[in-house]
Amino acid sequence: MVTHLLTNTEDSVVMVDDLSVGISPAEWLQAERLFDKKEAAREEGNVSWWGADERLIFYKGDFRNFLRSMLDDENWLQQGLGMKAEKFSDVFHFAAIVGGRAKIDGDPMLVALDLSIDAEFFYWAVRHMPERVMFPSSSAAYPVQLQGQTEHVALTETDINFGGNLGQPDMTYGWSKLTGEYLARIAAEHYGLHVACVRPFSGYGEDQDLSYPIPAIAARAAGMEDTFEVWGTGKQGRDFVHIDDCIDCILFALDNIKDGSAINIGSGKITTFLEIISLFTEFASYEPTIKPLLHKPVGVHARYANMDHVFNKLGWQPKISLREGMKRVYDQAVKNVEAQKQLS
Repeated sequence: MVTHLLTNTEDSVVMVDDLSVGISPAEWLQAERLFDKKEAAREEGNVSWWGADERLIFYKGDFRNFLRSMLDDENWLQQGLGMKAEKFSDVFHFAAIVGGRAKIDGDPMLVALDLSIDAEFFYWAVRHMPERVMFPSSSAAYPVQLQGQTEHVALTETDINFGGNLGQPDMTYGWSKLTGEYLARIAAEHYGLHVACVRPFSGYGEDQDLSYPIPAIAARAAGMEDTFEVWGTGKQGRDFVHIDDCIDCILFALDNIKDGSAINIGSGKITTFLEIISLFTEFASYEPTIKPLLHKPVGVHARYANMDHVFNKLGWQPKISLREGMKRVYDQAVKNVEAQKQLS
């Protein structure tokens, strides 16, 4: 998203990250060929300015501290960051404690801190009133009883009804995203904030962290692992959508939604992890023995989107097929394996 904003606008872009799981601009800016230099143009404390025009401003630290600085001092943007504008135009609120299934199931109280992050964000937003706000929710906000092994459905936006029975979201991560959506609606209805929400399903991409299943599976296929381990039976299914399509739909939603409501981002198709393994090992040209790891956390059995509202009524469609997207991930995994061999 930062890359998109830097290459498609002339605005200053402020990025906030404590780097607990994120990547420093020093590592990705040159890889994206955005700036020539690996080092910041200027640094003061935990703030750095990047590029000859210092258009990317990076604040390293807890997002909540960033928000509190603006609340405590109305001139902090100008004095602390050197910004000319008094407020933000578009704000994309991606700040969250998140990870793969191991973190969601393994440390649910840590993930519950997202409730604090979202509450402080919307408290700030309705006082500083940026022009537009994007809140990425999650498919984890949907009731888990609709995602079982024997009874599952394609999840429709109306399956979350704030005026009715909300059901049980997926662990504290699902609860935090559901609560964030509710705060978005309150911000829109009571304060007039322009805010849009999206519910991405299983996003993936070439540079995704190995704590997520798709790049981890691709890496093992690129390394010709045999026997090939899979968490659970491998028959659990997800709706996979490439990160480029996720970003495209996020921008689409911001242009078309302002009342705090949410839309799905997915393909509308369910794919099992066994099918993903089969695809990657096809790319690698081998057929491994599959070993299920039944003691590993797997989450719900079937989670996939009903995309009728987005496809047919709003007119958005993903551009990258499952095969094309997974091939990109596999090709990057092969490059990573080759690079590791050269280092060893």
